[in-house]
Parts: sequence; structure tokens; C-alpha cells
Amino acid sequence: MLLVSYISENKLEVIQGLQKRYIENAEEVVEEVLSLDAERRQTQKDRDDALAEANKSAKEIGMLMKNGQKEEAEKAKASASENKQKAKELSTKVSELEESLQNKLYHIPNIPHPSVPLGKSDEENEVMYEKGEKPTLAEGAKPHWDLIEQYDIIDFELGNKVTGAGFPFYKGKGARMQRALISFFLDEAVSAGYLEVQPPIVINEASGYGTGQLPDKEGQMYYMQADNLYMIPTAEVPITNMYRGSLLQENELPKKMAGHTPCFRREAGSWGAHVRGLNRLHQFDKVEIVEIQKPEDSAAAQERMVKHVESLLEKLGLPYRRLLLCSGDLGINANLCFDLEVYSAAQERWLEVSSISNFGNYQANRLKLRYRDNNKKTQLLHTLNGSALALPRVLAAILENNQTEKGILVPEVLQKYTGFDLID
Repeated sequence: MLLVSYISENKLEVIQGLQKRYIENAEEVVEEVLSLDAERRQTQKDRDDALAEANKSAKEIGMLMKNGQKEEAEKAKASASENKQKAKELSTKVSELEESLQNKLYHIPNIPHPSVPLGKSDEENEVMYEKGEKPTLAEGAKPHWDLIEQYDIIDFELGNKVTGAGFPFYKGKGARMQRALISFFLDEAVSAGYLEVQPPIVINEASGYGTGQLPDKEGQMYYMQADNLYMIPTAEVPITNMYRGSLLQENELPKKMAGHTPCFRREAGSWGAHVRGLNRLHQFDKVEIVEIQKPEDSAAAQERMVKHVESLLEKLGLPYRRLLLCSGDLGINANLCFDLEVYSAAQERWLEVSSISNFGNYQANRLKLRYRDNNKKTQLLHTLNGSALALPRVLAAILENNQTEKGILVPEVLQKYTGFDLID
């Protein structure tokens, strides 16, 4: 969330940033925050003044009694009691104001980076460049949902029977392709300097608030009411929360982590070709990279993260393009986000496989994630994350783009993991 001090010192910039996100009452939102903060600070001062008066009266009582000034001592006792009660009531009001202020701040999105283009939807995202040659498929080429049935490598009907729609079974060479992709992505991340971690796949409420899934995305997550726990929508959540409440030293930075997890999302979308097969699932596997950086280093880190993910797509032989997300398509936490999409030849469309986001200090403020620099000054860190990569659409593109009369060719970089070079 945004710092109140930042909102106060950059009021016009914040209003304009929110307007860029098409928040119509941006000025009103900012004024409410500043008004609440002013009231909180004044109430806190009144409470502190009341406590000071109570303490002053309490110190006088003993001296007055010693000097035989019983009547004055009783007045001092009454004054101390009155001010203590006043301070108690004001403390309650301070807590209420702090909670109201926090709730307001939770719902205010991050301010877009100046380079973010204005736009209302993903249709207005800016294509920065395309790389790789789109394959030309033979006549009669099939989309991946027909190929997986032909080669019996993924079973949606069985998943629907056992669990429900959007929970497929991967079988035989399909399961081994999954394992191969996960191992390849993790090995590449480790080679790029990321620490491999295997995090929990359920989180508590504090973790959800820490990375901004709560209170924004409750409806998109699977919730276990008996335990007040949530299934993770991405490994970003538990991995970033490893450092919730931490005060790091400058020589400990940066922190670079990578982890594979299944991911769970309730909003699988409506029916149609754009969500058929592997295009959108309730459960899917993903390797996530997360970085915690000093503020001055986060922009360069984001660019390196994008290049790392692009290198994975190049090694898999998949044509891809890089997009700069517009203001209306930017997630609530991010101030700058790049999407990478692969070309799915049989569907003749681009499929998003990665988002690489810079959150600035927005998440770190929620997480209370700070560092002490070499001058002993304490400040918030920057957090970043990216998919490296999400498996379903990568697999869909591999299946479609590599189909031949003999079978589906396995990318060379995966063959040492699969033990086969053809799905037939």
C-alpha cells in the first residue's frame, strides 16, 4: 500500500496516478485518506496530552499528602483519574481511526510508473517487440485440446469426474513433459542465481494481506474456512512473505528466490475457444521468480528478470512477444508490468505465459519489509516477481507448434529431462 507520507507529499501526483487507472473519485479518495490521517494524528496528540496530565497529577499526589494538603491531593487524584479515562477513550478512538485509515489504504492501487501507457483494457497494451519465427503448420493441424486426446496425454473428463472442471489429469508422456518443464525452469533459475525454495501451498490471512491478495482478490482464491487458510494463487505469495516483518542489512541484498508450486484460482473464465483446454485452469503448475531489491536497483532487476524469462522461451523454440501493460490492465500492486506471450500456431493467437512486475515499495510497506543501509538509515525495500514460467500455455504452444505427421517433437532442451524426443 502507499505510504501516507508519500500521499501527503505528492498529493497531485497520486491523484493523477489514480486517475490514470480510471478511478473517477481519485481526488475524493486522497482527501479522505489525508483527513483521516490528520484526525488520527490530532487524536493521538490529545491522548498523549491527557496521559501527560495524568502522570503530572499522579506525581503531585505524594508531595501534597506529605505536606498535609489533603484537599489538593484529592483534587490531583480526581484529575489523574479523569485524564486516564480520557486517554483510554482516546486510545480506542486512535485504534478505530488507524483501522479505518488502513482499510482505505488497502483499496488504493499503486501509482503507475510514468512509462505506463494510458489504456482501459488489455487491448491497449503496448507491443514492444516480437521475436522468433511463427511456425507454418500443415493442413489439418489440430489445436492442443484435440492433440492431447489423440495422444492420450491429458484427461479433462477424468479430472472433471474426480474434482471438477479445470483440474486435468496429466498422464504418461504428458506427465513427464510437465516434470521436464518444471525441472528445466528450476535449473535455469538456479543457474541465473536464484535460491530454489519449495514453499507451502496454503497461506494464512496475514500473508494474503502482506502481498496484496487480500482484500482485493478473496473471490479468486480457494478458502478453507475451518482453518482460515487460503490456497495460493501463485508462489509469489509464500515466497515474498518469507521476509514479512524483516529488517535486512544492506550486505544481505538482493534476495533472489525461485520456487515451483501448483497454483489455484477460482476464476477460470467463461466457456469459449480462448479458455478451452490448457488455456485457463483452476489448478496449474508454475515456477515463480521473486526478487527483493534496494530501490535504486529494482528497475535494472526487472529488466534482467524479463530477459531471463525470454531466454527460456528462446531455448524452447517458441515465438514470443513482449508487452508493456497499460494503466487499466495493471494489477493493483504493480507500478510497472511486462507480459510475455507465446504464439499458438493452431489457435492462431497469442497466449500470455508470464507477467514480470515491479511493485516498488507498495508490497514492502504492507509487509513491513525494510533494510538498514550502510549509513544506518532504515527504509522500505522494493519487491518484484515474475512467472518463469506458467506451464499450461507453454505446453499448449509446444504441442501445437511442434506437431508433425509422426507425432509431436519435444524441444531439444527438454529431451534430457523427458528421455524421449517424440510424443507419438
